[in-house]
Amino acid sequence: MTNSERMIEGISEGNRRALGRLITLIESTRIDHREAAMDAINQLHKPKKNTVRIGISGVPGVGKSSFIEAFGLHVIEQGHRVAVLAVDPSSPKTGGSILGDKTRMEQLARNPDAFIRPTPSAGSLGGVARRTRETIIAVEAASFDVVLVETVGVGQSEYAVADLVDMFVLLVAPGGGDDLQGIKKGIVEMADLVVVTKCDGDLIPAANRAFQDYRSALHMLNPGSSGWIPKILKTSAHSAEGLDEVWSAITEFHKMMGETGALDAKRADQATSWMWDEVTSTLLKRIKTASVQVRDLEAAVPNGDITPSEAAQRILSDFER
Repeated sequence: MTNSERMIEGISEGNRRALGRLITLIESTRIDHREAAMDAINQLHKPKKNTVRIGISGVPGVGKSSFIEAFGLHVIEQGHRVAVLAVDPSSPKTGGSILGDKTRMEQLARNPDAFIRPTPSAGSLGGVARRTRETIIAVEAASFDVVLVETVGVGQSEYAVADLVDMFVLLVAPGGGDDLQGIKKGIVEMADLVVVTKCDGDLIPAANRAFQDYRSALHMLNPGSSGWIPKILKTSAHSAEGLDEVWSAITEFHKMMGETGALDAKRADQATSWMWDEVTSTLLKRIKTASVQVRDLEAAVPNGDITPSEAAQRILSDFER
């Protein structure tokens, strides 16, 4: 049996070490690692309708890690296995990232029915690591049936996570109207569930105001997924209040989407989107390395010797030839 076969067998049996090895291959940029990862994913890629994929986003400081740890432990108590794919922001200068989610979720990280994998965003559009799609397949193959994708934070294109998951959950902190001004309307419009966090202690009055503000806002927006009316709930990671209501809303959403066929349709659309993302990124890499002219034009554009549009046309024409 080859190393690859042992790794695939180990993942199918729920071996965490084998799962970690595959995710390392998935995240690698080495050609041989990419080929090995693609071969493994092709073998493990079997549609699993009973899995629940949840995207979780929110502004920095909203308490994503605290919520995910408390919520993950609650879901495990219901008999599920939880995988957390936490995308950490990468430095635009060095490419490095903090990768501190395991230290922020110590209790969940120690649970045998949980798997936490921090991943550097590496500048990926939308705050989601490019290979997160493949990692989702890997953790589902290892029998983790609830997958939580935590994104970097709310930004102009943060809702790209919606192309990876079944349900998009937006976390908001007490503050209501002030937060509403800072969050893009598109993010709220994409949300299937809005959760007001930190609803405890002195923050309860502010959390109640935020709840009312967002409930009013949701009435004015179009629903995020067909047939589903977005809900807003309040939670406290500290007291665990509201976590059961959040899980009930998620299971209700997933059941409704499954019964109407909307879940299959959504995942099919996501698979097509995945295909074109791969085509786009692969073509861009090939174009950049296809001709020496590319480097010459890259130097000519900043100097003003040629316009960016003309340079782009020359690169494309050269690639087509």
